[in-house]
Amino acid sequence: MEACSMFAPADFFQCTSRSATSDKQNSRDKQLSRKPLVMVSNSVVSPRVNLQLRRRLLVDLLSFSSATFLCSGPSFAVPLPDTKEPEVLRSQKLPSGVRIQDIVDGEGEEAHEGDFVEFNYVCRRSNGYFVHSTIDQFSGESKPVILPLNEKQIIKGLKEVLLGMKVGGKRRALIPPEVGYVNENLKPIPDEFGPRRSLLSHANEPLIFEVQLLKIELHIARGM
Repeated sequence: MEACSMFAPADFFQCTSRSATSDKQNSRDKQLSRKPLVMVSNSVVSPRVNLQLRRRLLVDLLSFSSATFLCSGPSFAVPLPDTKEPEVLRSQKLPSGVRIQDIVDGEGEEAHEGDFVEFNYVCRRSNGYFVHSTIDQFSGESKPVILPLNEKQIIKGLKEVLLGMKVGGKRRALIPPEVGYVNENLKPIPDEFGPRRSLLSHANEPLIFEVQLLKIELHIARGM
């Protein structure tokens, strides 16, 4: 049972159960104090004592149920679905500290400096926690971003990830904060206040980006 003390939900459940019913219990105590004595286990006790006994029994029962749910072995017995990591074609570490894994090569011409690129991305913290994505987790709807490959608008680390990619290609990269969101004007960044604040709150730590390149618009100088 000592392991259960690590879990806040058990203690929280008990505390909220007591506080949420305190006002109702006080009013019930006043009403029951006017009623005649009752028999409990062949002993004569007052309604107030009887109510306290029942209340204690209920709290103990709730405490036991919470602890059993949190610590019982069977809750971990259900096998997790197989989630296979995508096969990594190649890995590289850039001088900037960006680490890149190629998942899918893609086809066609490569993206170069100054090109406009359209892509989807998922951003996570280095511990795997989700931060933001252009793909809705529930509906699957995507809202890809279109950005030029220059450091005035896009974070340097992500620009380095996108350079050399082909349409349909997928990469996963760990981007250090030094080449990440060094200022709030760099993109990609959510338009909504909540997701934007969430992303910027992790600007001083490494971030994992998984990107899929959808389209390349050649820079004017390259298209001539």
